[in-house]
Amino acid sequence: MSTTKPIRRVTIIGTGVIGASWAALFLAKGLDVVATDIAPNAERELNRFVENAWPALRRLGLSPDASQANLTFTADLPAAVRGADLVQENGPERIDFKRKLYGQLDELLPAEVIIASSSSGLTMSEIQTGCASHPERCVIGHPFNPPHLMPLVEIVGGAKTSEETIRRATAFYLALGKRPIRLNKEVPGHVANRLQAALSREVYHLVSEGIVSAADADTALSWGPGLRWGIMGSLLLNHLGGGQGGIEHFFQQFAGPMTAWWKVLGQPVLTPEVQKKLIDSVYSEVHSRSIDELAAERDELLLGLIELRANLEQAPVAPRKAIQAG
Repeated sequence: MSTTKPIRRVTIIGTGVIGASWAALFLAKGLDVVATDIAPNAERELNRFVENAWPALRRLGLSPDASQANLTFTADLPAAVRGADLVQENGPERIDFKRKLYGQLDELLPAEVIIASSSSGLTMSEIQTGCASHPERCVIGHPFNPPHLMPLVEIVGGAKTSEETIRRATAFYLALGKRPIRLNKEVPGHVANRLQAALSREVYHLVSEGIVSAADADTALSWGPGLRWGIMGSLLLNHLGGGQGGIEHFFQQFAGPMTAWWKVLGQPVLTPEVQKKLIDSVYSEVHSRSIDELAAERDELLLGLIELRANLEQAPVAPRKAIQAG
């Protein structure tokens, strides 16, 4: 169903790490947010998360209508979704749970209300079978953690998702300042997690085989390709890697060696022994730093990079002649 109604009121279902982070972002963008969760102390933990996230969101820029006071909490699902323009669902990754929930939402919500799932492992084609009446308004809107900082959102439709839903969801996330990508086909894990999994497989192999420590593997990534990946993606970097010949020359030069490496990449099995070796090596890298300290370090560097990229994109592009004249 086509609609031009603006999305002003969002319901968050599930207020764990992902749901709370979504809530903080929506509030920072001036939206009204109603959150629901049946977990003990869920409201208190949600408020604590939003309060702690607010300084970073203020640093990135709050909308004029942004306010933590726009957050409402209720454990009652029908009350939570009443009047919602969009639902961001963050429930457990269990297909039976989601199908039942989506059946309830299908009955409670008007047909034009989008139901977006943060699911990282289940496909929308599986989930939306729970919607008997309006499966076309269901879509995956999978964020990268933490959603209130990380711009990426993966948008994936199911077999019955309409193009109108894809369009509206994309426009909604874009208006929040996110960087949505659309998957044209459903695949387990979507895109970003599959890329992470491929890299993690080789990291686990190298560390478990004693080729390198966890600290050195992490240094190799974060101070090597990771720095470049924070600026451009792999394919654009390949294009640059080919020099003036671009991606064509890159493949001429490196296709042979690269595909030879593919043949000897590791296939680690995460047995208890392998896991212990990885865990011990990670703790040697961590030393006495707490999870909160590591997260704060990550978030501070993320903020700096996001600000740098935003400033660069807003800067006027110098005319080509002026660049050549310099």
